Amino acid sequence: MKIVILDGYAANPGDLDYHLLEQLGEVTVYPRTSDAEKVERAKDADIILLNKVQMDAETLAQLPKLKYIGIQATGFNVVDIEAAKKQGIIVTNIPAYSTDSVAQMTFALILAVTNRVEHYTQENRNERWAYNKDFCYWDTPLMELAGKTLGIMGLGNIGMKVANIARQFGMNICACTSKSAKDLPEWIQKVSKEGLLATSDILSLHCPLSDDTYHFINEESLEKMKDTAILVNTGRGPLVDEEAVAAALHEGSLGAYCADVMAQEPPSKENPLFGEPNAYLTPHIAWATYEARERLNKQVAANVKAFLEGNPINVVNK
Repeated sequence: MKIVILDGYAANPGDLDYHLLEQLGEVTVYPRTSDAEKVERAKDADIILLNKVQMDAETLAQLPKLKYIGIQATGFNVVDIEAAKKQGIIVTNIPAYSTDSVAQMTFALILAVTNRVEHYTQENRNERWAYNKDFCYWDTPLMELAGKTLGIMGLGNIGMKVANIARQFGMNICACTSKSAKDLPEWIQKVSKEGLLATSDILSLHCPLSDDTYHFINEESLEKMKDTAILVNTGRGPLVDEEAVAAALHEGSLGAYCADVMAQEPPSKENPLFGEPNAYLTPHIAWATYEARERLNKQVAANVKAFLEGNPINVVNK
């Protein structure tokens, strides 16, 4: 089998190897692949592995030899699933590999706002503490999480992990979820979208991107939130209207916005969020811990092996 990895660099910049895949076929790795290059590079492949390279119906039609697409991520919107199914191409993804890492980043972002460790570390490098008249100082608000309400949009693997961590901080937890209230732990209160917006001191987005959730946070929904609320997005960039969020920050009608994802990646340098001091933005790295990428690498190979043995797993286009 000819196995082609079209954009391998992000998941494996060189600290992992492909020995498990190399036991299954002839592996060719491209660090990055442009739209103009993808057909030429994939045309002789039986199997392609990708992360962000788009495979639409037009592209798939030019790849008659292709039997399998392995998405090296949980989301699978980069592939036209129906077109692949009609063409007899199996498509798989990697569920739940980054749950712990993304939940950890969610709280890293929250704590960046509530405790401002980076700010004070830099101030002390500039000798602020050394010349302070008192034994301590603070020039930003500091917030205790215990007793605050964390609202969670979406209670999948990551959302539930975030809820469990929040509980250990002593937070009150409410969630907007498709799950039945009777199936939730007694310490999670199920609420409507409106209730989520109105009651959350911190609102964390962990829902899939769909027509229903696109710009879930917009000008109208921001008006329903507390002026002091912290909004966290480690889900998908387009869950929020970034222009509306930037405006709310600028006007002081939103306390802070924390995001590891943006609507366009890489983002434009003109994005208004970059000009807002209460926007805390990281470059889509919540999933990128060594441990999570190692799990991803192993599961990619396991998915391919199962496909070759005739019992594919994690199929998204059954």
